[in-house]
Amino acid sequence: MAKIAPRRRKPTSGPPAGAGRPVWSGSLRLALVTVSVQLYSAIRTGARLSFHQIDEKTGKRIRYEKVAPGSGAVDTDRIVKGYEISKGNYVLLTDEELDSAKVEARHTIDLVQFVDHCEIDPIYFEKPYYVLPDGELATEGYCILRDALRKTGKMGLGQFVMRGREYVAALKPCGDGLMLETLRFSDEVRAAAPLFADIGESGADAELLDLAQELIARKTAKFDATAFHDRYTESLRDLIESKARTGKPISVDESKDEEPGGKVIDLVAALKRSLAQRSEAAPDKAAPANDAAPEAKAASPARKAPAAKSVAKSTPRRKAG
Repeated sequence: MAKIAPRRRKPTSGPPAGAGRPVWSGSLRLALVTVSVQLYSAIRTGARLSFHQIDEKTGKRIRYEKVAPGSGAVDTDRIVKGYEISKGNYVLLTDEELDSAKVEARHTIDLVQFVDHCEIDPIYFEKPYYVLPDGELATEGYCILRDALRKTGKMGLGQFVMRGREYVAALKPCGDGLMLETLRFSDEVRAAAPLFADIGESGADAELLDLAQELIARKTAKFDATAFHDRYTESLRDLIESKARTGKPISVDESKDEEPGGKVIDLVAALKRSLAQRSEAAPDKAAPANDAAPEAKAASPARKAPAAKSVAKSTPRRKAG
């Protein structure tokens, strides 16, 4: 029986297994052609190791509390963002005001320009995303756009909004699909010329230059990302696995304290305790030694209580400043 040649597998619609959720959904538009797409992060953030801080004595996790000097832990709903316009002077902005400044989320990337791959300095490239067609109807237009970019050797440029921020996008072929890389704006890139100004154009020794060129030619090869390894991370993994096998892992208490902030001092409570201790330890010498003395003692803390209240009221003003 004659064997039937396998048909070329068509691109699948929708994300492959394990791709996770898309970070953006919208359309690529070239003139009158619109293709629905989804963006997926091309970076694995969990590839590198991260550590927690633990109190070796108590075995508790170290946690970070948001505190204000003099008032202790601060509730999240009291926190606003501030921009320092001069030393010690801030403009405070609420979440509502920040939301009003966000660019309207247009779910379309208009490809307004095309450039050669080598035309953009690598310093402008920021973060890569894989672009997948969103649905079977989008697959044909997606493949036409991919093949057109591949044959012309060009990248498409446009702008789009993601999570309230505007980005410049560079679209290019990537294997059987497309990749989008966000680009830094020009004012985000530091000029190199002032840093290299003192180096100058010194004439290199011709013999040494020939030797350097020969060494470069010998070591020239196609780029293979798997040839490079994060030796530090690999060494850390080996160390952790070794300690897990031979040592005794400690049990860490993940619970939070009932009183947030740990030993953060409540200034008002401290002042009240200080006043109470002072009144008990040193009675008012000017008070007459008669039946009215107890009343004078009782009145003494009451007269100083407003001072504690004034401190409590002034604390938020210092925080807001």
